[in-house]
Amino acid sequence: MSEINERKILITGGAGFIGYHLALCLSHDPANQLVLVDNFTRAQMDQELKSLTERGNVRLISADITDPATYEQLGSNYDEVYHLAAIIGVQNVTDRPHEVLRVNGIATWMLLEWFVRRGGKKLLFSSTSEAYAWTRQFHTLPVPTPENVPLALTDLSNPRSSYAGSKIFSELAITQYCSVYNKPFTIVRYHNVYGPRMGYQHVIPQLYERALKGQNPLIVYSADHRRAFCYVEDAVSATISAMRNKSADRQTINIGNDQEEVTIQDLAQRLLAKAMIEVGIDPQPAANDPIRRRCPDLSLARELLDYEPQITLDRGLELTLAWYADRFKAGPGS
Repeated sequence: MSEINERKILITGGAGFIGYHLALCLSHDPANQLVLVDNFTRAQMDQELKSLTERGNVRLISADITDPATYEQLGSNYDEVYHLAAIIGVQNVTDRPHEVLRVNGIATWMLLEWFVRRGGKKLLFSSTSEAYAWTRQFHTLPVPTPENVPLALTDLSNPRSSYAGSKIFSELAITQYCSVYNKPFTIVRYHNVYGPRMGYQHVIPQLYERALKGQNPLIVYSADHRRAFCYVEDAVSATISAMRNKSADRQTINIGNDQEEVTIQDLAQRLLAKAMIEVGIDPQPAANDPIRRRCPDLSLARELLDYEPQITLDRGLELTLAWYADRFKAGPGS
């Protein structure tokens, strides 16, 4: 009976932020047999990942999905393929835009070649709100922003366009490839997902670390920009629903939290209050970010997935800061 109910699952980028949390959630069901693949250019084999991979239904492959040999290790016939692997992060995009385009594009193309021929039953691709970020140069977009807005690129000399461009290419490739081969897929666009183990380049750990080190006043870049932050557990829940709900097939679906849109300055104030740190705030202009306001329209997620964010920003900050407090004391990110 257990063999009948087993579900074979692949997660690319499985050692990364969302990938790890997705794998952790899925691993609680012993019927899920997980294979995680990651090249560890950004992820780390920390104690949490080590504990996860010691579970009997989790296997980790350290490999690069731009390498053809990797697919021989992966095998075939997965029930679910979650494609989360990519080069991300503003600093990486700024410093290595050519690598962002090469890796993100080639990884998706090679995964598609494998997937449509022998890889699995359904593919879920993790895209981003950056896919429509540059469209604002041409059109006034509604905020909250739905999935069906035009996608556009401009100022191709700006390194930041490389990330949006790679995600637009991947959305296009998956849509066309899977349509030709009649393979089910879903594209999800994450909006400002945060939580424990997100690394040290995200605005929340950056603000927290500088506050702990005594920066006073605390410098807050893009202070008047508005964002809607989504705790990682909510993002994972929606991701699994998008994979397993047939009504999500061939759909592009926003994932985020539209209930508590805040300015970055308000985020900093909440963070300081949760951390019980009393310092002033020094608001500064935007730091290489053309989007002043970003908030997802979640109508489609609510309709197709019955999705509703559960973790408030205050609760999410408590959980996130608690995780980072021990790490900053130990030295990472310093």
